Amino acid sequence: MLTDIATVLAGLVAVGIILIGVRFLLQPVASAEGFGVPVPMNAYLTVKGVRDITAGLVVLPALVTGDRHMLGWLILASVFAPLGDMVVVLRNGGPRAVAFGVHGLTAAVMAAAAAVLILM
Repeated sequence: MLTDIATVLAGLVAVGIILIGVRFLLQPVASAEGFGVPVPMNAYLTVKGVRDITAGLVVLPALVTGDRHMLGWLILASVFAPLGDMVVVLRNGGPRAVAFGVHGLTAAVMAAAAAVLILM
């Protein structure tokens, strides 16, 4: 039961980050503002969109094949991205609510889901 919940959370995180990446490709400036560090349009925003889509796609094979143990390890390895995003927002004077409430919370949910998938 707990592993089912963790699997669903992993899938939601994967789909969510893919959608965020697509938004960065389609609406880069608005996406940067939502990220917590608004910047003018530049190549970085496109790179961020591609990175986010890739991050979401990486976990899909384990999700589709039902390899929950591998899914847990992939999610755990991916926790570095939202933690890094949180630090970027904080170091650049972005809103603490976004840093902790979006990026930090994402990292915590991912770590919890990964722990359940790896340990159970």
